[in-house]
Amino acid sequence: MLLLSSLLRHFIRQGTLRVRDADGNVHVFGERLPGPEVAIRLHDRKLYIKLFINPELYAAEAYMDGILTPEDGATIRDFLLLFSVNRAGLYSYGSQKLMRRVWRSLRRWHQANPIGLAAAHARHHYDISTGLYRLFLDDQMQYSCAYFRDLEHETLEQAQRNKLIHATGAARKRKVVQVEGEP
Repeated sequence: MLLLSSLLRHFIRQGTLRVRDADGNVHVFGERLPGPEVAIRLHDRKLYIKLFINPELYAAEAYMDGILTPEDGATIRDFLLLFSVNRAGLYSYGSQKLMRRVWRSLRRWHQANPIGLAAAHARHHYDISTGLYRLFLDDQMQYSCAYFRDLEHETLEQAQRNKLIHATGAARKRKVVQVEGEP
């Protein structure tokens, strides 16, 4: 908790963050300037290092995994508000500056998608049996979103028909205008 505490002391400048650690100890950060007051609990000691390394990523993952939970009437919205009003403080912390430089330099390598790899990714996605798609697509195997004209009374099937009518109707109108405009 030592590294995370150091980060939070620098990060939380506006408002207050009360953190109950995995051992039940309460740590208070902030209180310099008025702002949101939030209490959270960290249920796993492994989370301390993860939050120190990348708080933006691991706070969200920890919340989804149930190992970071709001307490004392706080909500995840309150936590996000506290985070957002203090975000500039995060970027000024030395280790976070260094981490961001490293991530930026590795991003190009990490996101590289050379032609051979891109082709393999495309095959993996498109060469899948239609049986899989039949599990979650409609009878016409439509892969794009539906068009609901009346959200309360139309079925998904009707909305899919609406989409096709809308798309082909717009195409017909363009064609009719072109034909009528020709000499």
